[in-house]
Amino acid sequence: MRKLLNTLYVTTPDKYLSLDGENVVVLSGGQEAGRVPLHNLEGIVTFGYTGASPALMGYCAQKGISLHFLSKSGRFLAEVCGDPRGNVTLRKTQYRISEDNSAGIKIAKNMIIGKVYNSRWVLERATRDHPDRVDVKRLKEASAFLRGTLDKIVKCGDMDELRGLEGSAAGRYFEVFDQLILQDKKNFFFRSRNKRPPLDNVNALLSFVYTLLANMSSAALSSAGLDPYVGFLHRDRPGRASLALDLMEEMRPVMGDRFVLTLINRKVISADDFVRKENGAVFLNDEGRRRLIAAWQEKKQEKIQHPFLEEKMQWGLIPHIQAKLLARLLRDDIDQYPPFMWK
Repeated sequence: MRKLLNTLYVTTPDKYLSLDGENVVVLSGGQEAGRVPLHNLEGIVTFGYTGASPALMGYCAQKGISLHFLSKSGRFLAEVCGDPRGNVTLRKTQYRISEDNSAGIKIAKNMIIGKVYNSRWVLERATRDHPDRVDVKRLKEASAFLRGTLDKIVKCGDMDELRGLEGSAAGRYFEVFDQLILQDKKNFFFRSRNKRPPLDNVNALLSFVYTLLANMSSAALSSAGLDPYVGFLHRDRPGRASLALDLMEEMRPVMGDRFVLTLINRKVISADDFVRKENGAVFLNDEGRRRLIAAWQEKKQEKIQHPFLEEKMQWGLIPHIQAKLLARLLRDDIDQYPPFMWK
């Protein structure tokens, strides 16, 4: 099992990253604001446009340390990659399956089964934990719809049909998502999923967390020897990590949505942590990003039992384990891809 090391998040946009020996140095206005030994790091995520030195980028590429550049709002901009890891046979198998819908749908179906299953249990957990604060009848109806969709997905044999089933399940799930928000309904409400840009506080949180999860998934796939940009469900598009988007589908409800709900319901994030632009776009401010990332790092360290491996591990390892299982499938070491199914 791969050991989960730390990720360095640089949240203020005016910081520049450089290399000094075996350390990453964070500079602000030309002055050193901090330094971290690189041997302690698995990844670096920086928000803003100031950048990093070529020496640091080269070192990270050589040592296999992921270096991701995000905008201030959390939108993915670029990443630094070294030589492709993994053997060519594995990637050739991945490319071949991505062009064969009859083969690719077998993997995509299991990933979406994981997503819908986990979405259903997010709703079921709410009815169990907060029966006096949620509309149990509405949540149970939505859960039943998702259960019926799972049966249809199992029988599905067409990729476009699968995308349609996934879309209808997501729509039904998000119809009742506002029920799961239990605090400060004046400032935290959910009417519909909107993005590019997000138009309210909850969508701003979801978009930001999904970006972090996508970056984790991309790094996990690369470390497993796979190409994050060639997927099975998500169509190829220049600059889009389609396989990372595929892989994170099953983790969205439990690692993304439940985390956002925890931030709101435990009052980790408040209305003061957001900024609204003239065009109506809503983003986390610097303090909001710091609060969220601190909580995200804590969440990644929490332990959970993996349902397939039946081993205790940190939440932060889940994308890496799922990427390894996908690679094992492509090598014919296992018969089918086992999605992460939480309960």
